Amino acid sequence: MATHEGLRFGIFLAPFHRVGDNPTLAIGRDLELVQWLDQLGYDEAWIGEHHSAGWEIIASPEIFIGAAAERTRHIMLGSGVTSLPYHHPLLVAQRFVQLDHMTRGRAMLGCGPGALVSDAYMMGIEAERQREMMDESLGAIMALLACREPVTMKTDWFELRDARLHLKPYTRGGFPIAVASATTPAGVLAAGKHGVGLLSLGAGLPGGSAKLADYWKLGEAEAAKYGNTLNRDDWRLVVNMHCAETDELAMEEVRRGERVETLSYFSETLGRPPMRSENPLAEGLAAGSTLVGSPETIAAGIERLLGFTSGGAGAVLFRSHEWANREQTLRSYELFARWVMPRFQGSIETTIGSREWCSENRGGIFGPATGAFRKAFIDAGQEVPEHIRNRVHTGTSEVS
Repeated sequence: MATHEGLRFGIFLAPFHRVGDNPTLAIGRDLELVQWLDQLGYDEAWIGEHHSAGWEIIASPEIFIGAAAERTRHIMLGSGVTSLPYHHPLLVAQRFVQLDHMTRGRAMLGCGPGALVSDAYMMGIEAERQREMMDESLGAIMALLACREPVTMKTDWFELRDARLHLKPYTRGGFPIAVASATTPAGVLAAGKHGVGLLSLGAGLPGGSAKLADYWKLGEAEAAKYGNTLNRDDWRLVVNMHCAETDELAMEEVRRGERVETLSYFSETLGRPPMRSENPLAEGLAAGSTLVGSPETIAAGIERLLGFTSGGAGAVLFRSHEWANREQTLRSYELFARWVMPRFQGSIETTIGSREWCSENRGGIFGPATGAFRKAFIDAGQEVPEHIRNRVHTGTSEVS
């Protein structure tokens, strides 16, 4: 039985849709997927922002979140992530405060410097400046969300003059905020500096899981410099997962689709970004950063992944992909919700305990019922059926 009770689960929906697929239908499928996850009891869905390269086709997480919020009841909805250098910080703060109200507290703000260099290139943003710009913007956003005093701030790319929010956040204490961390320590350092959560995208990259504990220590040290603390409950690990009834079936379902994504997108389109290998499926399985298999295999993989953190995390998120076909993908999420999630949520200990108690004491508990059945027939003047008449109580069980 898993020991990380209270672990949350969800998806990081970039999304990844093969070029040539109908983009209108693809976005519709993304909305349907979030609805399905809400019904299955998943906790979170983080929606990406991208503007080029053909595959990751959602440009505005906020628009998607607004639509998804009307179709769901419980699941938390966040931007995964809002690329802060692309936006004025006042507008980011205002939009997410509005979503906080519209969702009645189900909105989350994910922050990052921008994942695709091609996006920044089109806007004339130098890649070397993106992380610095993200940090400046996040500082402004945090000051605005505090709602303590007007914010005046000037950088070489944005200015705030006596700026204040139009609306106070709906969520008492503020809605969740997290910074993405992928291939460099910049994300975890920003999370520590501003005292917010962490989205560890690097956990799903080959070799990334081995760095989790070291990066967390860096974040804690940075947080201490600024009088903040990092909360492990706000730490989310993003990994590749696919669940099927058996390990063999799971691998059969994902092998072809994973190769198409790796070769067509990450290699041929993006030129294989840092930390992407030629065979991420095999390397990820070996490193524990990719989990493909039966519910038992996946659960064991999550335990192993959490072991890399040296203390645990708050959530594990699927990196949403289309390695398998539609039916297999939806089935994967369902199997995971039925047979993996309960092991980490403390929801099946009582049913398992009740079953074991009945099994261990079945003779003493259920044995006397045979006599009661016989008496009921006799009292009614009826012949006792043979299968009840011949049943013998042994004290620990019953035999015929």
